[in-house]
Amino acid sequence: MFNAPPEIRVSDWLKFDQVDRQTEQLLQVFQKSEIVIGMLRGRHGLVLNQKIQVAGALIKATRCRRPEQDQAPGVVLSAKAGQFRKFALHDGVHLYNYFTSRRRKATQQALPIDTLPPLLLVCGLMGQPTGLRCTPLNEIHRTSGGRMVEFGGWDMPVQYSGIIEEHNTVRRAAGLFDVSHMGEIEIRGPEAARLLDYVTTNAVQKQQLGTARYSALLYEHGGFVDDILVHRVTESEFFLCVNASNQEKDFRRICALNRWKAEVEFASDRYAQLAIQGPRALATLQDLTRVDLAGIQYYHFLDGAVDGAPARIARTGYTGEDGFEIYIPPADSGRLWNRILEAGRKFGIKPCGLGARNTLRLEAKMALYGHEIGASITPLEADLGWIVKMDKGEFAGRRALEKQLQAGVRRKLIGFEMRGRGIGREGYEVFVEGQAAGWVTSGGPSPTLNRNIGLCYLPADRAAVGRPIQILIRGQLVDAETVATPFYKRAK
Repeated sequence: MFNAPPEIRVSDWLKFDQVDRQTEQLLQVFQKSEIVIGMLRGRHGLVLNQKIQVAGALIKATRCRRPEQDQAPGVVLSAKAGQFRKFALHDGVHLYNYFTSRRRKATQQALPIDTLPPLLLVCGLMGQPTGLRCTPLNEIHRTSGGRMVEFGGWDMPVQYSGIIEEHNTVRRAAGLFDVSHMGEIEIRGPEAARLLDYVTTNAVQKQQLGTARYSALLYEHGGFVDDILVHRVTESEFFLCVNASNQEKDFRRICALNRWKAEVEFASDRYAQLAIQGPRALATLQDLTRVDLAGIQYYHFLDGAVDGAPARIARTGYTGEDGFEIYIPPADSGRLWNRILEAGRKFGIKPCGLGARNTLRLEAKMALYGHEIGASITPLEADLGWIVKMDKGEFAGRRALEKQLQAGVRRKLIGFEMRGRGIGREGYEVFVEGQAAGWVTSGGPSPTLNRNIGLCYLPADRAAVGRPIQILIRGQLVDAETVATPFYKRAK
């Protein structure tokens, strides 16, 4: 939901037949910020499923219920983000309009809904969404040129200077990501290790202090609740980093299985998280801390301070590059964001969004929940058997995995490269020898390799490297070939 004006600042009201004459003006607004598009038709609510061409962008209205006495209609579309969102018109009876003269002097007027023309196109700047969660850095992203989108219920920057530019900067220098939407769960107590050994797939009781391990929470049927990072702080204290959209679910799952002397705390509100990734990440962050970063091995962490703020500094990441993820108090996140950018300026650091994070992780073949992994996928199918320690004893989901091993895994995740023209995107069907055999989980152009790549599920007996396959793209079968992964591996 969006707040009523003035949070939504409507810059123009245009009759539909005036749009063509205002294209240049609208295009300028498109380039400067996100656009809110709404269609109103008197008391009949939104024009349903109508498409409109505005400044080269195809806009589609979506269904909205008819307005009642206490509820006015309204649907908005962020044209850049491509996400539909609803808002209630001011006080349900009156609509505040901002008419802009040629001199750009705005005046405000309230009109009853009954007096609205039959068809109006509403164009305005989008205010901060009140129905989405925001990280402590939300205002900085918005005032610094970040292009904001909805991601798993969060208002997040998808890019700053551009996905390809940010991707290449991380590969060659350093990039700074706000990943404060990720969740944190703390588990402590004399039997905390026993609890975690049961609820996760990796071997927690053998985990050394100061290390982080990639692991999974599973359902009894073997599918993923989530993939997580387990940090061992002390013998009896653990720190979990979990996916943003799953954090409450993960917390409930762990609590439901807790029959040991262990306390489980939902700690997400106490942490912001920044990721500094790339070959110059260490040099950038070292200027701001006395911790010897070179002494922190990959998937290890230390507690220290960054520019005077308490921080948990982990040598982890989701890009395939060297780098660090730091967990800090939310109140310090804005200052540290700016200080890291200042410290890394001489190395060419750039702020980065989720778009580059996705292309980077795809090249490194790092799983994304909801794509490569999910409730209907097991670690054995997702090529993540290495995070499952069957020899450690009983754990949630173990029996299902045992049965799967005995019967044989029937499908496997494998990489592919396009050989024909086209991009294999998420959800596209994969054909082998003319028969539908699987689906694409993630796919897109690889900025590093300059090739179109992707990941897909195929029957296990057909998931071999070097096999010709075809991807159904817009009704046409396009040639591709299965390849070894990861697509990219950094030099050490």
